[in-house]
Amino acid sequence: MAKAIYPGSFDPITNGHIDIIERAAKMFDKVIVGVLINSAKDPLFTPSERVDMIKGVVGHLPNIEVLEFDGLLVDFAREQNCNILVRGLRVITDFEYELQLAQTNKIIAPNLETVFLSTNLKYSYLSSSIVKEIAVYDGDISHFVREDIRKRIMERLREKGLRRSNE
Repeated sequence: MAKAIYPGSFDPITNGHIDIIERAAKMFDKVIVGVLINSAKDPLFTPSERVDMIKGVVGHLPNIEVLEFDGLLVDFAREQNCNILVRGLRVITDFEYELQLAQTNKIIAPNLETVFLSTNLKYSYLSSSIVKEIAVYDGDISHFVREDIRKRIMERLREKGLRRSNE
């Protein structure tokens, strides 16, 4: 059975992430979306909230599993008995960074392969950081995230007192 892991922060999950997940689901028997717990960052959503959001938008895909993980990706892959990673590439700077990670992972775990999927052109500029920045200023993020995710982002920004009006 061909099994792959698509790791990331997914804070929040964007339409670009969903595109990669849906395409990977067609390529592999099982895809684990690995939600990274990164204590160095101050995420908008907790890992369990991100897992719930992802499950909500990819629930139509029977071969997707969503799990949170902490620590090294190579260790998570080993725990999941998986030797394929899926990474999305938007721009050339992504490639440079992702290639460096893939080569480092290959040294640590020689059986681990990385598959790069180039993003759909309509999402090539999109990142979770951009989505959050637009949302903070009450900008329209409906083109970048699903409606249920948009509502959760705006609600969380309100809760944290982070929304800024353009007035």
